[in-house]
Amino acid sequence: MSTGKGRKRIKDTPVLYDEPKKKRGVMLTDTAWHSVQELAVTNNVSASEYLEELIRKHCVTEA
Repeated sequence: MSTGKGRKRIKDTPVLYDEPKKKRGVMLTDTAWHSVQELAVTNNVSASEYLEELIRKHCVTEA
């Protein structure tokens, strides 16, 4: 997935999706968190973006 490289980032303006991201809290074990971080590095994205892609791929339905 493109990271929006070359596109100017403007606060509260979505770059990759049609809606802006909001700060959320998720509780994970250390094992799960380290796995997310390793998978994110492998996929050249942040941990947040990795989780976003994972959830959208498997769980999001069109409204």
